[in-house]
Amino acid sequence: MRIIAGEFKGRKIKTGTGPGYRPATGKVRESVFSMLEARILKWTRTNVLDIFAGSGSLGLEALSRGANSVFFIEKSSRSCAIIRQNIAGLGISFKRARVIKCDASVFLKRYRESTFDLVFVDPPYGMDLARPVLDELIKAGLVGKNGFIIAEVEKNLNLEAKLYAELDLIKDRNFGQTRILIWKKI
Repeated sequence: MRIIAGEFKGRKIKTGTGPGYRPATGKVRESVFSMLEARILKWTRTNVLDIFAGSGSLGLEALSRGANSVFFIEKSSRSCAIIRQNIAGLGISFKRARVIKCDASVFLKRYRESTFDLVFVDPPYGMDLARPVLDELIKAGLVGKNGFIIAEVEKNLNLEAKLYAELDLIKDRNFGQTRILIWKKI
């Protein structure tokens, strides 16, 4: 897999394998980031939370485009090791990229240091984790004003587009077996 754009464009990153493990494809990442950039996201001021980070492809793409910082949340030790290898291989400072080995729900219940401008929620398919994690994320108040939440879920997941009064759905699009939902906090 390769970084699509920005400082690390074309550079390879490692990915893992296993049940529920499916890194965001290049087509999906390119579409998601194009949609974000169309909304004039200022990358240098953007703090990102990548929940269910896997190989870190979404957070690494954000860093390549100039994101201020990314918190990678992943409970698998093996995946955390891959993310750290990718960060080191790209020469990214660990001040900008923080890898946290933790269950997503536990992190969302405990973390209160700051809010995030962009949150990726990309749970393993078939485990019904999207809605509970989105609920925890909103309850925790971790999305800053005018921040974005991007959920990458299976196409047929029963996830209503209008989740919360403080979120405005700006995109609901399918890419093969993948569904991308983008909300903006109002």
